Amino acid sequence: MIIFAVLFLNIMMMVRYFPVLFFSVLSAVTSARDTVQIVAVGDIMMGTMYPDHSYLPPNRDCSRSFDMVKTYFADADILFGNLEGALIESTENAKKCNNPEWCYTFGMPVAFADCLADAGFNIMSLANNHMGDFGEAGRSATVKALDERNISYAGLLSCPTTVFEKNGVRYGFCAFAPNEGTVSVKDIVAAQAIVRALSDSCDIVIASFHAGAEGNAYQHVPRRTEIFLGEDRGDVYAFAHSMIDAGADVLLGHGPHVTRAVEVYNDRFIAYSMGNFSTYSRINVAGVNGWAPILRIYTDRHGTFIRAHITPTWQPQDDRCPRYDPEHNVIKKIRTLTQTDFPETPIDIADDGWITWQIPNRPY
Repeated sequence: MIIFAVLFLNIMMMVRYFPVLFFSVLSAVTSARDTVQIVAVGDIMMGTMYPDHSYLPPNRDCSRSFDMVKTYFADADILFGNLEGALIESTENAKKCNNPEWCYTFGMPVAFADCLADAGFNIMSLANNHMGDFGEAGRSATVKALDERNISYAGLLSCPTTVFEKNGVRYGFCAFAPNEGTVSVKDIVAAQAIVRALSDSCDIVIASFHAGAEGNAYQHVPRRTEIFLGEDRGDVYAFAHSMIDAGADVLLGHGPHVTRAVEVYNDRFIAYSMGNFSTYSRINVAGVNGWAPILRIYTDRHGTFIRAHITPTWQPQDDRCPRYDPEHNVIKKIRTLTQTDFPETPIDIADDGWITWQIPNRPY
């Protein structure tokens, strides 16, 4: 009893004389034990060498790509982005297009992978339509560049998943798209099998999907298969829900080049599209196409959603480097789209970007 009394008095003295220190330590311990922070952004294409180097940043320098926003990446356990193009040195294997009007080929110098690593990215999706722009040579060069910088990735048929551990949490990651050479977003049964296998051995499973029609006419989630330019782009609503049913914890969407709604389903968080985040050239960033969120998703150590926060960014057409948007345009847009597309989802999106989960008797 004496020992406990002395310990109690010591704690009370710490609270009285060092309250900030005490509660900072308590918060850190609680966070380390209970909460994971997953930061996610949408499409990243830091400039392309094709058809010529005029579409690259001056002096082939990508260092400004994240300079104005990387402070918002701090303290993330996971920093995710969709790598919308290959990391290559040669453009000789560039794809040939039947319709040049709708043909875009994205290839970044291999050294641009350093900018991803310097910003702190540790997971990249390779499941998208531009990862195959330079064929197998481009895919192989990209994988090698990411391996050399210890950045995990998934989504190609040659590397459908990845598993790694950080701070005592075991993560599984998988990625899907409707494109050749990628793990199919359209084969939901096969995708569920992938997710179940990861869920059996991991604490948190993150799945990303590059799907849906493109452009500002397609901001809504239609809850059906989307056809764009004659191509089946998948049913993102059915896919996301099916992945959570199979054991996925966080669903991260990209592909429409605009931001879409968010949803919470079975206590798991879904972002249906995170838009154009850092797209230096050859991608439209006018108006809503240039608004994008930095999502900070808080879950417990088993993937149950707690809360999330939107940091609003935008890309001016004359500079293309993402920066904080003081007008909060993407917060307003996500709130409107979510209220329209998922009125049954009991979440609140505040003016300052906080997303809270309105379930009675939850401790959050």
